[in-house]
Amino acid sequence: MSMARRTDAQSSASHVADSHDLIRVHGARENNLKDVSIEIPKRRLTVFTGVSGSGKSSLVFDTIAAESQRLINETYSAFVQGFMPNLSRPEVDVLDGLTTAIIVDQQRLGADPRSTVGTATDANAMLRILFSRLGEPHIGPPSAYSFNTASVRASGAITVERGAKKAVKATYSRTGGMCPRCEGRGTVSDIDLTQLYDESKSLNEGALTIPGYSMDGWYGRIFGGCGFFDPDKPIRRFTKRELHDLLHKEPTKIKVDGINLTYEGLIPKIQKSMLSKDIDALQPHIRAFVERAMTFTVCPECDGTRLSEGARASKIDGVSIADACAMQISDLAEWVRGVHDPSVAPLLTALQHTLDSFAEIGLGYLSLERPSGTLSGGEAQRVKMIRHLGSSLTDVTYVFDEPTTGLHPHDISRMNNLLLRLRDKGNTVLVVEHKPQTIAIADHVVDLGPGAGTAGGSVCFEGTVEGLRAGDTITGRHLDDRAAVKETVRKPTGALEVRGASEHNLQGVDVDIPLGVLVVVTGVAGSGKSSLVHGSIPPGEGVVAVDQGAIRGSRRSNPATYTGLLDPIRKAFAKVNGVKPALFSANSEGACPTCNGAGVVYTDLAMMAGVATTCEECEGKRFQASVLEYRLGGRDISEVLAMSVTEAEEFFAAGEAATPAAHRVLGRLADVGLGYVSLGQPLTTLSGGERQRLKLATHMADKGGVYVLDEPTTGLHLADVEQLLGLLDRLVDAGKSVVVVEHHPAVMAHADWIIDLGPGAGHDGGRIVFEGTPADLVAARSTLTGDHLADYVGA
Repeated sequence: MSMARRTDAQSSASHVADSHDLIRVHGARENNLKDVSIEIPKRRLTVFTGVSGSGKSSLVFDTIAAESQRLINETYSAFVQGFMPNLSRPEVDVLDGLTTAIIVDQQRLGADPRSTVGTATDANAMLRILFSRLGEPHIGPPSAYSFNTASVRASGAITVERGAKKAVKATYSRTGGMCPRCEGRGTVSDIDLTQLYDESKSLNEGALTIPGYSMDGWYGRIFGGCGFFDPDKPIRRFTKRELHDLLHKEPTKIKVDGINLTYEGLIPKIQKSMLSKDIDALQPHIRAFVERAMTFTVCPECDGTRLSEGARASKIDGVSIADACAMQISDLAEWVRGVHDPSVAPLLTALQHTLDSFAEIGLGYLSLERPSGTLSGGEAQRVKMIRHLGSSLTDVTYVFDEPTTGLHPHDISRMNNLLLRLRDKGNTVLVVEHKPQTIAIADHVVDLGPGAGTAGGSVCFEGTVEGLRAGDTITGRHLDDRAAVKETVRKPTGALEVRGASEHNLQGVDVDIPLGVLVVVTGVAGSGKSSLVHGSIPPGEGVVAVDQGAIRGSRRSNPATYTGLLDPIRKAFAKVNGVKPALFSANSEGACPTCNGAGVVYTDLAMMAGVATTCEECEGKRFQASVLEYRLGGRDISEVLAMSVTEAEEFFAAGEAATPAAHRVLGRLADVGLGYVSLGQPLTTLSGGERQRLKLATHMADKGGVYVLDEPTTGLHLADVEQLLGLLDRLVDAGKSVVVVEHHPAVMAHADWIIDLGPGAGHDGGRIVFEGTPADLVAARSTLTGDHLADYVGA
């Protein structure tokens, strides 16, 4: 009896282990954070808001999540740590109550040509096991159905030591499912010979159309002196042997004008010098040539399925693994439900659960064979979420970076339910978000600001959503903003006619895209918006397409180098100080010799995680001390690169530092809402939305007549969306045509013309369900978008 009483007493008093229900952050100073101290409740949904650049990611990702990951990595042995990313401790005084953090961000999934939605989510692995058990005819183990595994056969002798040594003859074979022709890529590349030369001319008449191959220089002397063919004979009259020597000859030693040289056929030569390089890193004219000369065609042997003949022939109920991967995932889930076999029952249950998760998260329109590099940032983030939906883990911290990116208002409510489900399992959910629909479901809100960059980094509000609405912060004031539908719309100056568009899931769409106005293309995720816009308005003459893809650049690249802003700045410094411009480049002569102009020294600690430490000699300024003695308008080059765009715009406007060329570029950067970004910030630290706006600023000087933008409001605070709309208006008023793929109701309300695709996603979409003015769409309420827009504007 006394035992029972004691247990009761213990349970009524709260256990000390239950008192750790807060994540405490004190004195966080990462990036622009100004000694931030907050307490975040555990097992609740906390949303972090604030204008772009206010420090949300610095607090959530670079401080809380980074420290959690670092502490987990430290629990592994030194050997294992050698294979893990290098993490240094964030700038923070106290971090208490952390739990394991699972980060679900918007970094694109690897663009490896053999990476597909199926391989990224384990759905493919389960299908391969299923087919290896039930497929008829049986062709081998799961690897026989994998397009990433090649078939191998080998034979040789093995020595078996049993008393007296004895050699045994053995053969080894592994059956893989890779198509031998395209090596599991689904496409084969060919060189279009008509782009290399004009066969009606001779070499001396300038038959070669490859950049840099003119007959005036060395190439002329080599082709003239090699003796393999007559340089005055038109190429179409070459014999088979001569044509082979011109195009394919293996490296051969020759002597021209007494000089020893190596002659090599054109194709292997350009293959090495141009075709094997990263296409985005080539000079524009060479890149244009490569895009013309290289043709990618569907592999004729496997018909783009990537699989060998055996893997395609093995079927379950008449369906091969190639057919299964090509199906829309929602259809595949139905098919799997119809497969009954007690021997693989647990596998079928797991596979069904994974496929149903796709549908639940709004990705039922994808197929497993879709290359993962073609997914948008929002789709990639949702694919990563699939792993965690059925997870039995509790008491972990899930960190999301704008999970509603690329989602139609209709899909956002589904995403909200998922976030709440993760929380209800007993997890802490931290979300960086701008959309009012998601802020509304938060248990706790942290609003950072008040401004961006150096004007941000402080906590403006902490509490409930009601408190935020009543509070006087930028987010609170804009939370209930509702844009009104425009009374009058601009008249189009012409139209771009699209006829029979059938790319991806488009079903022979005919549409006229008006020119000279602001056109918004909308519809639920997967309805075919990007296919329509990018498929029918190819970038080229007069078309500027700006997407959110990664910007090519190393950690040395920054907004100043990317936009070409650094050139006029270097010249201005050089002119005032009478020295050469190369001194003012951290990638050239002015670089600090210790860190080579990187500002940090990377130390490899062999099997331990390496660390990046600020360079002691230049103190992170990246330049030699002698360079920093040269000044312009009282500032040295490192101080100029540390300025934000807004400060620099003021600095280069007047006085000794007045530089019109630099001021123009800075004006464009401020226009797209990047006033808070510092000129020297590495490009690798920019978010997807910031990258897109940086590209837009760079392209605004182009002579383009049509601008195609892909969700430019990504990562923008409600207050910044107004500035973006002003910019789009200015582009249209300057005579440009602007086509925007967008879900944001404020942008839809502001449009002159809306094209709405749907009605659903995948094969349920791909049709035009409405085209007309926003006012007509609201009045008709005939589509999902119309419903949401009408609710938004309060119609």
